[in-house]
Amino acid sequence: MESYKYCLCFTRKFRWSEAQPPADVRAAFDAHSEGGTHMTADQFRRFLAEAQGDAAVADVERVMEQALELRHRQLFHRKHFKPVFTVDDFHHYLFSEELNPPLRSQLSSDCSDVPIIKALQNGVRVIELDMWPNATKDNIDILHGRTLTSPVELIKCLRSIKEYAFSASPYPVIITLEDHLTPDLQAKVAEMVIETFGDMLYYPDSESPKEFLSPEALKKRIIISTKPPKEYLEAKNVKENDGDTKKVQESNEAWGMEVPDLQTELECADKGYGRSLWLMHGFYKANGGCGYVKKPDFLLSTGSNNEVFDPKAILPVKKTLKVKVYMGDGWCMDFEKTHFDPYSPPDFYTRVGIAGVPADTTMKKTKAIEDNWMPVWDEEFVFPLTVPELAVLRIEVHEYDMSEKDDFAGQNCLPVSELKPGIRAVPLLDRKGMKFKSVKLLMRFEFA
Repeated sequence: MESYKYCLCFTRKFRWSEAQPPADVRAAFDAHSEGGTHMTADQFRRFLAEAQGDAAVADVERVMEQALELRHRQLFHRKHFKPVFTVDDFHHYLFSEELNPPLRSQLSSDCSDVPIIKALQNGVRVIELDMWPNATKDNIDILHGRTLTSPVELIKCLRSIKEYAFSASPYPVIITLEDHLTPDLQAKVAEMVIETFGDMLYYPDSESPKEFLSPEALKKRIIISTKPPKEYLEAKNVKENDGDTKKVQESNEAWGMEVPDLQTELECADKGYGRSLWLMHGFYKANGGCGYVKKPDFLLSTGSNNEVFDPKAILPVKKTLKVKVYMGDGWCMDFEKTHFDPYSPPDFYTRVGIAGVPADTTMKKTKAIEDNWMPVWDEEFVFPLTVPELAVLRIEVHEYDMSEKDDFAGQNCLPVSELKPGIRAVPLLDRKGMKFKSVKLLMRFEFA
């Protein structure tokens, strides 16, 4: 029983109801346990292969042990007992984001190196640094344009990049330098870059390579994507016209080659988090979250008449995605009881949709479940997809508020191409893309 104060003198009481396994979960348990009250390891293995498409799971008994240990908070001793699931154990496994995940395999208005570090730790592979002269015009600061952000020294950013560049992924980091500097300061930047990164820097073999090396070939390398401006080279030539051309050449090469079509950049800016960044994070969860996603073939080739892919073209449906939203849980553990509503438990609803080419883009929502910290929606949505390779599944949970703007309660974006079919636990993230400790949804994905 949970109590809320109303009008300072009345108390409203709400009964807690423990979430029960959805009908589809019970049906799956009954089907694969052959009507019994317990599911054995062999039966669970068959469920994983037939219903979840997880035939490659090697040690099924160990997975069951982990699920039982997580649920009962005690070590399971295999030599004494063979693991078996009750329907509640089975439900707990399915609702575990650790054991049953859905995929195959700017933080404040101040400009600092913290967003860069966190971005690199999250697998971001492209960093944009906006370079300006400092107040005394003898050094370089990083800030977003001439906005009211606090500057941070360039050298601090470079050192942070060097330390954290490969903490989440071994694939190359591209630094895009936006230049607002005098020739003298440009030369200073080149020296800083060379001294900081040393052998980590990638030096192209020629000025205009016909084919850029693959990320695999550039592991643990730093690429600078902006060439030095003409005035920088001219200033260096005037200063060093009798001599040390090698240093100029090294400085020139350190700036690297222009890399086209960079879609993911982190700006050290006072920009807030929003749906565009959520979608970008979601798209780059593909390919193991390494920071690189191979373009589909239709984006790498042209037609017989040299035509290129048109995202607005009317195309036939290639694949249909069915998404069922069963239930949610975890808010009561991660939020104060009056966070969403001071007078009653929250009224959660889920928005589910697709971001992709215009023909595929849509958004739908469940009904709101009133006064419940563990809402059960049990609603299914169907999404016909013409270009599933570019589609991202959008998931948002909000708390309905009759008098004010609905409250945000979590989000996640998942690349459709990497969704695992079957019943899955989907963790929810906050506005900044950080995973909540406990909040998650139980969902089912099915392709036709």
